[in-house]
Amino acid sequence: MSYYAPKGGLPAQTDLTTDRAVFTEAYAVLPRGTMRDIVTSRLPFWDDTRLWVIARPLSGFAETFSQYIVEVGPGGGSDKPETDPAAEAVLFVVSGNLVLTVAGEKHTLVEGGYAYLPPGGDWTVRNTSDAVATFHLVRKAYERIDGIDVPPALVTNEADVEGREMPGTEGRWKTQRFVDPDDVRHDMHVNIVSFEPGGVIPFPETHVMEHGLYVLEGKAVYLLNKDWVEVQEGDFMWLRAFCPQACYAGGPGRFRYLLYKDVNRHPKLTL
Repeated sequence: MSYYAPKGGLPAQTDLTTDRAVFTEAYAVLPRGTMRDIVTSRLPFWDDTRLWVIARPLSGFAETFSQYIVEVGPGGGSDKPETDPAAEAVLFVVSGNLVLTVAGEKHTLVEGGYAYLPPGGDWTVRNTSDAVATFHLVRKAYERIDGIDVPPALVTNEADVEGREMPGTEGRWKTQRFVDPDDVRHDMHVNIVSFEPGGVIPFPETHVMEHGLYVLEGKAVYLLNKDWVEVQEGDFMWLRAFCPQACYAGGPGRFRYLLYKDVNRHPKLTL
């Protein structure tokens, strides 16, 4: 598998300023070239760590999640990684490896490593290697329901999760689901969607779920609202609820992305 991780740095003074970045009332595109050293952030209680915040709740736009691309240097990490007891999280490794400790049990996560971490969970993360480790951290305020248990922690790897073919696509379009879509304990899914060259989403999907899409591999043309937008590995797309969307994988290789969506809950009727 191939996973793109940001390179940071700063463009040369001779580079053109024009890029593909766009922010509209329905969607945003953050090309990989926007993820530079000068726009990184730090977090309390994290050592030798920097991150790009690529999604966060905004009034009148996306409402349900935040997403970071986190770089941890050798020996870095955190023994107090989450300061919000209501936050659940998904961690997905795109380069290097990490030691994730959940309720006292250690797990080594290599590229493709995935972890679901329930709210209020006891977890820490450290980079014990000699190289920088990069991972995505997706956070959401868990919506508790009386009579429904909070899901347990889960640690796995993409290599161990079989892709499910979408009906009638002859394998050109697959989704790797890390948790059972019928398990209503979960109020968010973070999956990997893959298209073989020529694979398409053949209609404009329009639905209540908002999305964050980080391109792990390849390139494609994506329909966002009324616009066809070229995207490539390392780009991030942020789609508001009901934004029409479709895809055509026109590159020479596979097109794959990490996909967030909110699921399995009544929409809130008051704010």
